[in-house]
Order: sequence, then C-alpha cells, then structure tokens
Amino acid sequence: MSEDAFLSMRNISKRYVGVQALDSVDFQVNKGEIHCLVGENGSGKSTLIKIISGAVSPDEGAHIEIDGETFHDYQAIDAIRKGIEVIYQDLSLFPNLTVAENIALSHIIAEGNRFIRWGEVQRIARQAMDRIGVNIPLTELVGDLSVADQQLVAICRALTRGVRLVIMDEPTAALTRKEVEALFAVVKDLQAKGIATLFVSHKLNEVLQIAERVTVLRDGRLVGTFPSQELDDEKLTMLMTGKKIEYSRYVPEAQQADVLLEVRALSRRGNFKDISLQLRRGEILGITGLLGSGRTELALALFGVNPADSGEILVEGKPVRIASVQDALRLGIGYVPENRLVQGLIMPQSVGKNIVLTVLRRLLNRLGLIDADKTRDTINRWIEDLSIRVPAVDSPVQTLSGGNQQRVVLAKWMATQPKILILDGPTIGIDVAAKSAIHEIIRDLARRDIGIIVISDEVSEVYRNCGRIIVMHKGRFIAEFDAAQCTEEEIQECINRAGE
Repeated sequence: MSEDAFLSMRNISKRYVGVQALDSVDFQVNKGEIHCLVGENGSGKSTLIKIISGAVSPDEGAHIEIDGETFHDYQAIDAIRKGIEVIYQDLSLFPNLTVAENIALSHIIAEGNRFIRWGEVQRIARQAMDRIGVNIPLTELVGDLSVADQQLVAICRALTRGVRLVIMDEPTAALTRKEVEALFAVVKDLQAKGIATLFVSHKLNEVLQIAERVTVLRDGRLVGTFPSQELDDEKLTMLMTGKKIEYSRYVPEAQQADVLLEVRALSRRGNFKDISLQLRRGEILGITGLLGSGRTELALALFGVNPADSGEILVEGKPVRIASVQDALRLGIGYVPENRLVQGLIMPQSVGKNIVLTVLRRLLNRLGLIDADKTRDTINRWIEDLSIRVPAVDSPVQTLSGGNQQRVVLAKWMATQPKILILDGPTIGIDVAAKSAIHEIIRDLARRDIGIIVISDEVSEVYRNCGRIIVMHKGRFIAEFDAAQCTEEEIQECINRAGE
C-alpha cells in the first residue's frame, strides 16, 4: 500500500450463482482524492461498492487495507468506524423516519449509544445540512419528500461524523444543474479537508468535470485507472464498452402529420398552469427544465393519475376526459414513469409477467382464463422486437441490467398498442451503450407513427432525439425550440436563466 493510499484492494473477486460479478480486480483510492468509477450496467461497480462498504464479502484470496490496517474479516461496522460512508443509488433511507433521524442514524450507530438525545439528533442533522447549504424541515418524514430532497438527505447523512471516504453512487440522478454544482463544491471542500470521494455516475460529462482519476470496469474486470485529463467522452465510452458509440441527432421525416394530442390551457392547482401543446403522429416532442418545473405532474395528468382541474384535452381532434388511468389506456395513451424500480416494474416478478401486466384482459379465452399460447406469443414478440437480453422469460426482472429493465417497461406499454407514449426520464441510471439503444428504440417507435413525449432534464437527450423542445419552469411553458434551428447550448442557457 502506497503512502498516499487510504483504501487499497487487491485480487477482489465475487461470484454469484452462474455470474462472475468481479474477477481479480485491484483498486485504490488515495487520501483526499476525487476518484470516479465507471462502467456499463453489469460491469461490477455496485458489487465493488458493496464490498468496500462491508455489505458483501469478497471471495477467498482478497486483500483489503484501509489507512494502513489490513482486514481479514471485513464487516460493515469496520467501514463505518474507518470513516467510509456510502450513498447508494436507492438512497437506503427510512421513509417512516424524520429528516433529522435519517441524517443522524450512522453517527448514532457508530457511537453505539444506547439512549438517544433528540436535541443531539437535531444538532447533528442541522450541522450536516449547513455543510452543503440546504434547508429541509428536520421534522418532515423522508417518505413525504421529493426524490431530489431525499437525495440531499442521503448526502447529509454521509457527512455527520469523522468521514474519510464518501462513496456516491449516481448522486446527481435527481438533482438540478444548480444542485449538482453545489454538490461538486461540497466535494471540493471535503477534499480540502483531506476527505476522499469515490464518485459513480453514468453522466460522463460529470465524471470528467469532477474526477482526478477514473477507474473503468468492464464485465467484472479492471480495464484500468486513468488520469482524467487523458480522457474525453469518446475515449471513456470506448474503454467502458469496447466499441465506438456514434451519437447522431434524430431528423424526422418532413411531413405535416395529423395532430394526435392537443392540450388547451390545461391547469392543475399547485402543479402547472395554462399548458397548451400539440403532438403529431410520429413526432418526438421533448419537455425539459429544472426539477420541480411541473414536467412529471403534467405527464401524470395526461395519464389520468392526477387529473387536471381545468382546460381541454383532445385526442385525434375529439374532446376527451381523462379522469383515470383506465381513461388514458382506452384512448391509447401509455406512460413510462421516471422511477421504473418503484412505479414501472414489479421487481420480484418475472420478465414475462411484467410485459403482459397491462394486457391481461386481451389474453383471456372464452372461459375467462388466460390463454397460454397468446401470452407466450405476446411475451416473445416484445422480447424479440425490443431486443431484451434475458436468460429466460420467467427470470425475475430485478436480475436484469438497468437498460434491459427499461426495455421491459417499454415492452409492457407497447403491448397495449398505444397511439401516444409519454416517457419520463427514459434513460435515468442507464449506461451509455444502453442509453444509445433506448434512444434508437424511441426513434423506431416514432417511425411507426406513435406520438411520443420525452421528458428529461438532460438537454442532450431531448436535443438529439426530439424535433421540438419545450422548456418548462415553475409549472409553465416558457420557451419552445425547433431542434433543427437551435443549438444545445441555447436550450441550456434558457434553462439556466430561468433558474437564476
């Protein structure tokens, strides 16, 4: 172990039944270093993080050394006591506890206190929030917070005691650009205090912005560790995937298609106001803006989850009322939610069951029983059509990579044969290669004359895939861009001005 190293790991392997998650990986994080870990879904990143945190034990032959101390039976409590804190992608928060209790939890566990002093809990939480300049009510239940605020609570929790290494797994997935910049400032401040950060992200621009060194994993093996100044998007993508990913902007066919969906002065109190738009057959319409702008709330209204209070909705020129999800389905509207793990899939259920979940009534025979042949044909059709990589149709969907899980969500809604498809954050938490594949699927669906609305906080995503882009802020549409007549930077600048 070098003098600069805080964490040194050698010969780290982990095999699950039929899967080699990690294969003889060597990994090192230096004291006070900002280090990024990247790789496609299934590359072994999450497994390596769990081993560092002590949540998972490596296979025999591994060597783990932290701050000069070698561990032979490394446990989670050892990681906590050595100052290693992890912010997992799923946040690992307790929704039934308050903000203050969630933030102070690790500190309380590490101290081994048998009695809790509530004043101390409040002090610990307030101090942690002050470090990153956020102000969330301490008595609020975490389950009642937005995803962005929950992310901030998880970050605060990692900063409550003598932390030496903070591991952040996709920490910016639900943060606005301004909040990302604030987080990066915190990371730099921690570095100045000698605290290291291991940053995991699929957003390669963030990796290159914040990292000093970057470690790349592919298929459970170490590709290498590189100084960030030697990398760019193209080289990093090549290292992660082993192939060159071509980025192109989608150019729709020049034709004035029929209007599929029209919205006139749609409003919902506290969410959005006076929203008017048109979506044509075969069009990909982008909606972007900062988190909290009302984008998801608009999608939920169009899908009947939280109906609008006023305004008009027309489908194929006819006024309609969307008061429930059933209304939306009857009108040919499908919705892929932002959080596929909670809202989009039943994770323990099989791939096949998830795909046919929305069309069970269509699969009934004359006796009212599910027709096995129809069910099998439907499942196989969409697995093949969307190129879902799956060991077997009865495999639990939770065993798939993020990209393949998202394809299953798409298959579930494509099975309904929608006319209109709303995609909210379609590539959140998906690696660069899978993201490119999802984008191609979206473009192909548009070629089939499906009208598509893509909601995303990634400007590059809507710019490359949408013909028109609408910017939303505080529940209103504030600008509309023709992708063929503008630049990505102009859209980003509009969003930045709105957020100032």
